[in-house]
Amino acid sequence: MKGHKVFLILVGLLLFCSYHPLLAQESTDSEVKWGGYLQTDNRLRLKEGELSWNEYRLDLKAEVKPMENAHFYSELWIRSLGFSEVRNSSDLASKDKVSPWNLDLREAYVDLYGFLLDNLDVRIGRQRLAWGTGDKLNPTDNLNPNDLEDIWDFGRHLGSDGLKMSYYLGDYTFEAVFIPAFTPAVLPRGDWASALSPSMALPPGLTLINLTDTIIMPENDIKESSTVGVRVLKNLLGYDFSLSYVHGRYDLPLADKTIFTPTGIPGEVDIASELVYPKRHIVGADMAGAISDVGIWAEAAVFFPEKIMMTTDLSALGMGVHESTALDDEPYVKYVVGADYTFRNGIYINGQYLHGFIHERGKYNLEDYFMFGIEKKLFDDKLKPTISGGVGVKDFKDFKNNYALILMPEIAYYPVDNAEVTLGLRWIEGKDTTTFGRVKDNDELYIRVKYSF
Repeated sequence: MKGHKVFLILVGLLLFCSYHPLLAQESTDSEVKWGGYLQTDNRLRLKEGELSWNEYRLDLKAEVKPMENAHFYSELWIRSLGFSEVRNSSDLASKDKVSPWNLDLREAYVDLYGFLLDNLDVRIGRQRLAWGTGDKLNPTDNLNPNDLEDIWDFGRHLGSDGLKMSYYLGDYTFEAVFIPAFTPAVLPRGDWASALSPSMALPPGLTLINLTDTIIMPENDIKESSTVGVRVLKNLLGYDFSLSYVHGRYDLPLADKTIFTPTGIPGEVDIASELVYPKRHIVGADMAGAISDVGIWAEAAVFFPEKIMMTTDLSALGMGVHESTALDDEPYVKYVVGADYTFRNGIYINGQYLHGFIHERGKYNLEDYFMFGIEKKLFDDKLKPTISGGVGVKDFKDFKNNYALILMPEIAYYPVDNAEVTLGLRWIEGKDTTTFGRVKDNDELYIRVKYSF
């Protein structure tokens, strides 16, 4: 019911902006512009032969410029996601369990141009604040929480409810962002979460039976929950540069306490964990441009984390309480460099080197990744085969025990304008010590259909 109300309010606001005579009189461009797409996404696990993903998404984008100095934009996802959750006969009376669906308000904001000052623009509302120049993986993109629901949708974030101010001074652009409330990241669905959560090492002789956790959210006050960011942008000699600073919290939780409790059977234990969201300061820089016909980009972020100690309570087992460092306050750097090029025969290639994936933190916990993609359109752009993938390495000195390889061949067919049918495969191989090696048994075949309007 709540989702229905959000949708109706959104539509009502758009209709009001579109047709209210007082708002429309200053501009002839006051008509609501609609767009979006319909996308189906189905995936099949090759090992078990079971369906692993089932999503039907209607994306609706709407914008209106009711007057010269104002602009409204919104994006809404209406989705059928997942599979039937029927467990007993009474569930059959619930459409939400028979056919799960949800509304996801991705963005909804208003721009006010020339607010108080001629060179000052203000954006208020739920907004995606995308910083950085890398291809989908951006170490400086830290204002919006990560949306890792689909682990393969790199670069996806939630929108944040906040305020952005942009001031233009000559060739410089100054941005300031304030997000009053903390929102955690969305974790991957199903067993994909194991990619971001390495297995827990137990003391010798112990077997884990049940694992529970409690997440400690920041207090809902500005000091503890807010995020602030500033950025300066400038184009110099044909290259785009920016410097940025962000203060807030990690959007992925970190365990700071574990309590071991015996089950009554020798050697078997239950573990209860407490997880927190540490604070952090981030200083970033990025650039993008071209050398001849080769596009290039680079960005780096220096993280200054809050120190978090881990308390391991083994007193119920007669082994006392121990403390160790869960996250050191030593600064660490994540960075990415990349390039792309289109050959005269139409073959497009891109590649980028990434030090530190989304969930990795701490100077000695960052893995290295090389991502690549090759594509070419054929038969009057009706067919586009693509091969993309990557190599992840945890330790170059012991490569054979610390690597992961991902290959994703796919072919896209464009039967009519704005329509795309894609068939692809994700194949993973590697060691359990690496992020993607931990999900090496999750090879998938997928088919995706998308129509844009």
